[in-house]
Amino acid sequence: MGDTNSGFEISASQRQSWGSLAMIWIGSMICVPCLMIGGYLGMSFTLGGVVLSVLIGYGIVCTYMCFMGMESCDTGLPTVSMAGAVLGEKGAQYVISLMLAIACIGWFGIQSAVCGASFSAMVASMTGLQIPVWLSSLVWGVLMLLTAMYGYKALKYLNYIAVPALVLVMAYGVIAAFTKNDGSAIIASYTPAAPQGLVFGISLTVATFALGGVISGDYSRFAKNRKDVIKSSVFGVIPAGLVMIVVGAVLSIVTGQYDISAVLALVGVPAFGLIALVLATWTTNVTNAYSGGIAVASLFGASEKKFKLATAVAGGLGTILAAVGVLTKFQAFLSILTAFIPPIAGVIIASYWIIGKGKKENIVFRKGFSATGMISFLLGAAVAYITGNVWVFFVSPINGIVVSMVSYIVLYNLIEKKKA
Repeated sequence: MGDTNSGFEISASQRQSWGSLAMIWIGSMICVPCLMIGGYLGMSFTLGGVVLSVLIGYGIVCTYMCFMGMESCDTGLPTVSMAGAVLGEKGAQYVISLMLAIACIGWFGIQSAVCGASFSAMVASMTGLQIPVWLSSLVWGVLMLLTAMYGYKALKYLNYIAVPALVLVMAYGVIAAFTKNDGSAIIASYTPAAPQGLVFGISLTVATFALGGVISGDYSRFAKNRKDVIKSSVFGVIPAGLVMIVVGAVLSIVTGQYDISAVLALVGVPAFGLIALVLATWTTNVTNAYSGGIAVASLFGASEKKFKLATAVAGGLGTILAAVGVLTKFQAFLSILTAFIPPIAGVIIASYWIIGKGKKENIVFRKGFSATGMISFLLGAAVAYITGNVWVFFVSPINGIVVSMVSYIVLYNLIEKKKA
């Protein structure tokens, strides 16, 4: 493996147990957007359909997530650094770093806006005090950003505290919904108001964690071996994601709405619900700021020594977006994100696992831009966008990954192999 010039390599002493990595992913899945997506799915599917959508959707994400994570575990490098072997170092720095930075900053803004809106609404319902949403979003965004600036250890300890508390609050909310609203009878007789096909449910599920699967290397580089990457990814994402989306679906079905702050107030847990919303957003949003900081540092050619400054920039921009109302663009943001992010994984996986046979000594970091990698990535992104928004076909992120992988293999054999 050639010189990466990334400044992001980690040492053996920094490796972590698979359990601590799994807690990072569990904390990422226990979030308000997952509850919201559960609410959307609850309006379109029976509970059986919701479960099937989640298992297939997160199963797909975990598949490419594991390949991305194992590569970063092998090399000790984050996603933006690994992209240099496929798109060229300039391609990774200016294209992929920019896209990942925008995606992470966007998600940070959305999460902060969700937290701010929910906080203001629930404080008003409990005390009558009207706090401007922009102010709540700004305050919570800053608090989350400060946590993210302390890096991996802060993430780990925050999740150790938050996850058990959130599970208890969600369990209480479901029990309250069933006991106060005769939830069993409602669920048993429920018919979706706007039924959708299974592909819609899978696509929506994949969209919620499309970014997480791609940036998984930012965290999996801390794993001790490939098996730990697989265990932490599968056990960290699928069970927690399934529980959160099913809880969101159940609460929306029983109460008739998917605004989680209103739902928790209806089932009689406004104070507990407020704690749950804040902690859920906090644990997830710290990972957005953390990866956004890595992407921003890479974009400007800085090493991890400048990580805190880069994270401050990423989180600061996200907080401003939250304050100015980014939440209103949530669906449009998801649509673009779903198209352009997963194909990054496609070209990286094709390069390392198929062309390079999964051996880090076969990695070659290219200077400048790599035409093979850039063309393959852009083809995958175009197909993902078209099949998700223009001519709907199957699951658009998967279409993009497959096209980018196949394109890279074909172009490599036509162009790169002849050069070699």
